[in-house]
Amino acid sequence: MDTLLHALSANQEQMKTWRHHLHRHPEIAFDEHDTARYIAGLLREWGYEVTEGIGKTGVVARLRCGDGKGSIGLRADTDALAVQEMIEAEHKSTVPGKSHTCGHDGHSAMLLGAAQYLARTRAFNGTLNLIFQPAEEVMGGAPAMIADGLFERFPMDAVFGMHNMPSLERGKLYFTGGPIMAAVDNWEIVLTGKGSHGSMPEKSIDPVVAGAALVMALQTIVSRNVGPKDSAVVTIGAFLAGDAGNVIPQTATLRLSVRSSAPETRKLVLDKVKAITAAQAQSFGVTYEIREGAPGAVLVNDAEQTAECAELARALLGEDQVVMPGPTFMGSEDFAYYAQHKPGTYCFIGNGDTPMVHHPMYDFDDRNLPVGAAYWVALTEHFLK
Repeated sequence: MDTLLHALSANQEQMKTWRHHLHRHPEIAFDEHDTARYIAGLLREWGYEVTEGIGKTGVVARLRCGDGKGSIGLRADTDALAVQEMIEAEHKSTVPGKSHTCGHDGHSAMLLGAAQYLARTRAFNGTLNLIFQPAEEVMGGAPAMIADGLFERFPMDAVFGMHNMPSLERGKLYFTGGPIMAAVDNWEIVLTGKGSHGSMPEKSIDPVVAGAALVMALQTIVSRNVGPKDSAVVTIGAFLAGDAGNVIPQTATLRLSVRSSAPETRKLVLDKVKAITAAQAQSFGVTYEIREGAPGAVLVNDAEQTAECAELARALLGEDQVVMPGPTFMGSEDFAYYAQHKPGTYCFIGNGDTPMVHHPMYDFDDRNLPVGAAYWVALTEHFLK
């Protein structure tokens, strides 16, 4: 196995070239048109059967070897963020206000490195599907690809994903069976009152006061309803109301990010959001509308498959380079939707002591490229024997 890691390390500079190209040209959710063309072009050069436009800007590349009936899917995400990057590097973003500050450029480059190697060696027996998925940041790409017939058009027995994670030791792989990332539900609450002049609040029904009270009331959901052994977060990230200090507005809008680590906790928290909103609206005399986003999903790894992947990684990298069980996170990943359809294993590769993902100073560590690529190759050759 050390020979495999050595072979992929020899191709690190090429993977850096792909990664840096993607980094310089970031595209956000469902706008990854040039990114998809770039990735598809490389895969076609290597002999893959490539299908573009799945879930709008998704790419699936298929390679068949031998007569094996098995089929797996390896997934990388391709979208960037609407964040102004602050790093000073030759490969820094050339697009104002957009950047790969979550490392999806690195995820794509690792999978491309594995794809090139596997196309050359073809040391597996079965069907390999490479999924380059858009719009992970808005939790929309995986559902879009599934709705576009991903698993019907490209049958697979299992699906695998990987994400870099700052704060975890660089180059190590982390595996955990069962729930590992939270469901996220992005909701919007619109409170409608009665506007008035700022000097005459008695003539109004003030949605700002109602909204402020609602913000505080919603913070009691987790502290007074969710047990210490469970995890949930209710964040009101935006409170939009009015434009002038002397005008009481007609409406106030709250934008929520609700995260939960188990399906039953998710139901409890969302039910409480509805109940508290109704009660607070009634007490302040405003009307309300709750606009629910796409239903969230907890990312649950298949326990047996995850243990098998960890053992495979130990053989590849060494016992001290693999951690199981690893950490779990309250962040969310739309890989969860794949894992609802197929046995799934999602692992983390440590990015070291760097700024956290989504931070303007974050950058993917290029030394991880051969490690991730070698893991993908070893996994393919193992599951498609």
